[in-house]
Parts: sequence; C-alpha cells; structure tokens
Amino acid sequence: MKLPGQDAIARNADEHLVSARLSLPRRTTKGPLRQVLRRLAMALAVLFLTVLIVWSDRGGYHDNANGSVDFLDAVYYSTVTLSTTGYGDIVPYSDGARLTNVLLVTPLRVLFLIILVGTTLEVLTERTREEWRQNRWRSTLRDHTVVIGYGTKGRSAAHTLCATGLRKDQLVIVDPSGKVIEAANAEGLTGVIGDATRSDVLLRAEVQRARQIVIATQRDDTAVLVTLTARQLNKNAKIVTAVREEENAPLLRQSGADAVITSASAAGRMLGMSVLSPWAGSVMDDLIQQGSGLDMVERPVTKAEAGRGVRETDDLVVSVVRGHRLLAYDDPAASPLQPTDRVIAIVRARAEPPEGPGLGSARR
Repeated sequence: MKLPGQDAIARNADEHLVSARLSLPRRTTKGPLRQVLRRLAMALAVLFLTVLIVWSDRGGYHDNANGSVDFLDAVYYSTVTLSTTGYGDIVPYSDGARLTNVLLVTPLRVLFLIILVGTTLEVLTERTREEWRQNRWRSTLRDHTVVIGYGTKGRSAAHTLCATGLRKDQLVIVDPSGKVIEAANAEGLTGVIGDATRSDVLLRAEVQRARQIVIATQRDDTAVLVTLTARQLNKNAKIVTAVREEENAPLLRQSGADAVITSASAAGRMLGMSVLSPWAGSVMDDLIQQGSGLDMVERPVTKAEAGRGVRETDDLVVSVVRGHRLLAYDDPAASPLQPTDRVIAIVRARAEPPEGPGLGSARR
C-alpha cells in the first residue's frame, strides 16, 4: 500500500495551511450594526451628562465672545472638551467649575474616547484574549476524545459520542479544512486545522493527554500514518480507526489501533442483511444510532447481578467481557457473572442521557 502521507481532504482544502491552528468555539456576539448603535448611544449619553454638568454650573464659566454661557454654549463646550479639541473660547473660571472639570468632566472625557475607539481596542486585544482562552483550554483539558477527520464518518462518530453522554468541551476535532472546522465550531466543538499526520498538529489537539482517539480519514494510507503518529504520542489512549478496505485492517492493528472498523464491508453487510430481512436491518440500524430506540452499551456488572447467570440480568446481555476475553452469552464460561466483569447489553435508550466523561459513561 502506498503511503503518500497526505489526505485527499487536505489536497482539496481551500486554504494553504502553513501550520496547525487551534479554533475554539466562539461565543455568540451581537451584530455589528447593533454594537455600533449601542456605542453611539453610550457616547450620546456621556455627552448629554456633560452638558447637564456644565449647564447646571454655567455661572462658573466665561465665554470670551459675550461673557455669558447659554445652553448652546454648554453643548458646544461639552463637545469640544470631550473630543479634546479645546479652543479656549469658553473656560471655567470659578473654583467650583474647575473642580467639577477635574473630578467629573475629565473622567467623562476619557470614557467618551474609550467608547469612540472601542472597536480599535477590541481588535488590538482580540489576539491576546484568544491566546488566553487557548491557554486556559489547554490547562483544563484532560482525558478528552479527539476525532480526526470530520467528514460523514467523523461527524457521525462525534454525534454518537455526544449522544452517549460525552460533553462537547471534551471533544476535539482535527481536520485540514478551515470550513469544516468552522462548521464544528458552530456546533460548539473545538477544532484544530491541520494535517493530522504531523505530530505538531496532534499536539495542538492535546492528543498526548486524550483518553480516546477516533480516526476517520478519507484514505486508508492516511489512517495508517495518523494511527502510527497518535500511538507514538499516546501509549495508553484507546484508538479506533475506520478503513475502507478490509485488507488494510491488519496493518492498522499493527500500527497501534485497538479497534478497526471497515466502513465499506460494514455497509455491505448491512445491505445484505436488509435484503434478507428488512426488519433485521432496521433493528441493527437502530442499535448503532445512540440515543433513540434501542442502544447497545457496555457497562460493569452490578452487585445484584454478580453471581447470577447471564439470562438472569435485567438487560438483554449479548456478551461478557472478562479480562481480555469476549464471551458470548451462550458460552458456559460466561455464567455466573463475576464482580469484575463487564457486559455488553441491549437497553432501551434514555430520553436525556446524563453527561459523562467518556464513551459509554452514560450507563456505567
């Protein structure tokens, strides 16, 4: 099998990526027009307050033109003062007026300028704020799940994980397309833009601290390289990889994948089953769609079930995981159940699965 080291998605990506880039979900912000109108209203409020202050103490001001200060002069003085123009034709001459300028008008002038240049300040601080968010995200991220490739397979895997109780802030998407990551951000997911065959890209996704890694690239050769890189960075994570051709599955296992899903063969088996029995195909489709109808889950044996037979449990148990062995429900060694066993059972899906730290945690 040839290993060109570049995913088909990456070759068709619409951006020229120099290095990996982390993209956190953005908080919902108000529209630009609404923000401008809001700042304009604040500026007018500051101007109106300044006019009231000057007008209420108009006796302490002197107009070089006619000596008195009327309401129009108060508006004029407030405008040129807040804008720091200061022509000097109207000046405070009494102690009270000067003290008012020091304690009230000067802070209002500063506030007025901050409002006017708020957009510029926001642009200047956006990068610092984004870096702070990323550093905080990295410092708090532990035992998360990384999904590499957010096409049809990757998106379905992410939705299934969320349906079983995985929080969205514990899910990181890696994809070479910026538009794909933008779509993931819109769903509330964190994304990393870059080629997942590179170590620096996976390190940005904190793959070295991940508990689970789902590899759903478009090409089998890319899946091999990503699996090798991910396993090198994280020796303990559970890696599940999807491949198109069944002949490549052994190579994926040798590369470090704990489980390999052959997408083309699985789809073919579903087609064949549906031809022979449409109802059986519907049941299988229901089982693999978490969160509705029937779900297939892995959970530990409860205290009440320990010592009982497989048929005596409340759920429909189809297999028993004992150590590193998988026992069928009809295997004589499966019964009685031991306290350290785990069972794979078919259960009725819950309407609102509780949030949990990882795959299958909703029912553990």
